[in-house]
Amino acid sequence: MDSPQDILQTRFGYSRFQGQQEAIIRHVMAGGDALVLMPTGGGKSICYQIPSVARDGVGVVVSPLIALMQDQVDALRLAGINADFINSSLDAAGIRAVEGRVAAGQIDLLYVAPERLLTDRVLNLLGNARIALFAIDEAHCVSQWGHDFRPEYLKLSVLHDRFPAVPRIALTATADGITRNEIITKLGLENAGQFIASFDRPNIRYRVVLKQNPRQQLLKFIQSEHPGDSGIVYCLSRKRVDAVAEWLNGQGIAALAYHAGMDPDQRLRHQRRFLREEGVVVVATIAFGMGIDKPNVRFVAHLDLPKSLEAYYQETGRAGRDGEPADAWMTYSLADVVALRQMLGTSDGSEEFKRVQQRRLETMLGYCETVGCRRKVLLGYFGEELERPCGNCDTCLETVETWDGTVAAQKALSCVYRTGQRFGGEYLCDVLLGSADDRMRRFGHDRVSTFGIGRELSRKEWKSVFRQLVAGGYLAVDMARKGGFFLTPRSRPLLKGEETLMLRRDPTPIKPGPRAAPRSKAAGPADIDPARSDLWDQLRALRLSIAKEQGVPPYVVFHDRTLREMVDVLPRTLDDMGLISGVGAKKLERYGERFLEVVTAFAGSNL
Repeated sequence: MDSPQDILQTRFGYSRFQGQQEAIIRHVMAGGDALVLMPTGGGKSICYQIPSVARDGVGVVVSPLIALMQDQVDALRLAGINADFINSSLDAAGIRAVEGRVAAGQIDLLYVAPERLLTDRVLNLLGNARIALFAIDEAHCVSQWGHDFRPEYLKLSVLHDRFPAVPRIALTATADGITRNEIITKLGLENAGQFIASFDRPNIRYRVVLKQNPRQQLLKFIQSEHPGDSGIVYCLSRKRVDAVAEWLNGQGIAALAYHAGMDPDQRLRHQRRFLREEGVVVVATIAFGMGIDKPNVRFVAHLDLPKSLEAYYQETGRAGRDGEPADAWMTYSLADVVALRQMLGTSDGSEEFKRVQQRRLETMLGYCETVGCRRKVLLGYFGEELERPCGNCDTCLETVETWDGTVAAQKALSCVYRTGQRFGGEYLCDVLLGSADDRMRRFGHDRVSTFGIGRELSRKEWKSVFRQLVAGGYLAVDMARKGGFFLTPRSRPLLKGEETLMLRRDPTPIKPGPRAAPRSKAAGPADIDPARSDLWDQLRALRLSIAKEQGVPPYVVFHDRTLREMVDVLPRTLDDMGLISGVGAKKLERYGERFLEVVTAFAGSNL
């Protein structure tokens, strides 16, 4: 049996483990169950892949997205690991062939969707095989409160019942306290070792901008900071996804739509293009991205407010998996809050479900309106404390100005009360600014005491006041009245002068830092010696050529970080090449000569 360290070096090309990887692997290899919470890009897959190779038998990986199984299996095979999958993309003969290899003990890792795993046929197959472990990936799907809930995950407790001696490892990058408890309870992991890594992704820069002209704001962001980069743009509705993707294409940006309403074959084609090509932007609903392995997604943009910080963290976590600088950029407005609360109010969920989701939405609003470090708010949601401001979010990069909004808030709340607690922000702004029209005169609101008492602020400033009152819980949205505001019990001490309120002054858009400076589409990473940029381009071209030959995404051949190290080190021999991080024994055997030829040719003519 090879040791975990040997497998790490020879199969994956890494010299040492990261974080808690080694402790997790040793725990599982000793037969223990484990719950692993580790951020996207933190190396979760190594934690079950290495024990599956090292232990006797097949490691069974439960994965919710069959579209990604092929790429995951391709990557493992290129590393010299016997991997396969069983899903609906295989015909009957293909499934029988995989089953035969499982029965013969010829597979190290078997990927299977939960609904397929739970069939009598697959359970019987595994019952007659030697099982190394069960890995339940994306374990947060067990949570009925979550945005990625999969009913089949609730039935995975059968694994413990039928295979009590086989270790199970449940993994996720996204789980607040409620979700974490559900994973433990519903998967029967009460006695499992818990390995909780930091949720911090320091390479991601978090930014929230007020929604003005969101398409133009998005276009400016992409063109100025991410030309030619791969990215994901999230929208709330399918209709908006289609419209934004079409519009971006009209602006010269290669954009693909992705949502559940599309033809499945087209959706799969779009996902494969995103994974296998460079510089493609996917515009999607939350149906896209779970389990995406593409390491060089340079930005994730939200054109609509996510439903919770948990959803936001998971979606933004798809950026910068390679550890290189990436952006999480979001536009936000009060209209987003109203839309989400209306959706929640009309959902089929129980009252308890609605209360939980309401609290999560309120936490999301608090993140948007914070005057402090956004990363501190985000990590605090997951129970992790950041000792000092991160220095890599908009509120850290530019000081947020605050002002005493007590009187303005009292006027706004009084206006809500005087007009019957049934109108939205636009109408209330008209009342405060004294902008009477036929509708207002019909209701008699041109004669209420709050008519015209707010002319010291602009309409934009009053919108900010109302937005922050909603975010602070002083106002609630009446879903039955098309988004009208009503007072909450929290507003009473503020109205009576027993409480003061500091409000955030909406900032002007920040100027990007040095990292976000415009660059040409062909430019390489900022930390590459300009004199070696040609080598960077040549290595990427070779990687793309090999990827096309083998029908795999380029990053399956080598990650950008591996190519960057080749550029920095300039290996002269195959032994030198074998020391590059990410070049394991099998990849050295497959590709070493071809990449070495490019490096030595460059070195011979340029150095």
